[in-house]
Amino acid sequence: MAKVKYNYCKELTKGILKENPVLRLVLGTCPALATSTSVVNAIGMGIATTMVLICSNIVISALRKVIPSKARIPSYIVIIASFVTIVQMLIKAFVPALDESLGVFLPLIVVNCIILGRAEAFASKNPVLVSAVDGLGMGIGFTAALSCMGFVRELLGGGTLLSGTDTLLSAFVDLGSFRGLDFNTALESIGLSPMTIFILPAGGFFVFGILMAVVNKISEKKGLKRAVLSGCEGCPLASGCSKLKEDDAQ
Repeated sequence: MAKVKYNYCKELTKGILKENPVLRLVLGTCPALATSTSVVNAIGMGIATTMVLICSNIVISALRKVIPSKARIPSYIVIIASFVTIVQMLIKAFVPALDESLGVFLPLIVVNCIILGRAEAFASKNPVLVSAVDGLGMGIGFTAALSCMGFVRELLGGGTLLSGTDTLLSAFVDLGSFRGLDFNTALESIGLSPMTIFILPAGGFFVFGILMAVVNKISEKKGLKRAVLSGCEGCPLASGCSKLKEDDAQ
């Protein structure tokens, strides 16, 4: 059997635009909408998810020939849950303010469709190194999407930018008195105020839709298909879903 050659650069960069998990594959939208109210929260969630993606991809790829086919999904969930627990403990120990800010969405990384989807669609079929690169690339794409949403929502909805940076970096870097940028005073001086709707769920959906439209436009110019909300058929686990098989049989 001929040895398959992998383009590691392509695997790393595909998650940024071509297969961006949020804006192209439309996965992980719940944490994207819930934790993108600020840039710091978005980056924190992105880093945590990336760590879990890389570690779970490595382990699942290494065990892909050992895990029985019928037990693969429960096995993947156990592996993913183990790494989520480790990451959450590390965040609680070193960045407790971020843990408090992300709240329940940190442990809910366990059921993030991106992680389980990459485990099923990629890590379970490819070697360890390329699976690790895939996890890193998808994590970068996820973090980039959340950061763009957080930038728009925090700036327009709160009148601030990078607020709470100290909660993310104070354990590693001395930021002095820097706590982010606040434009509220400048806005008040000209009779304006932040549009609070942008940090509410409705604003999150609006920003998500605009960014998705922009990415679709860029993708079309590059000859890629548009991202569409296609129901269960768009799920990376659709091929093994018993519900879809039942519906097809009817």
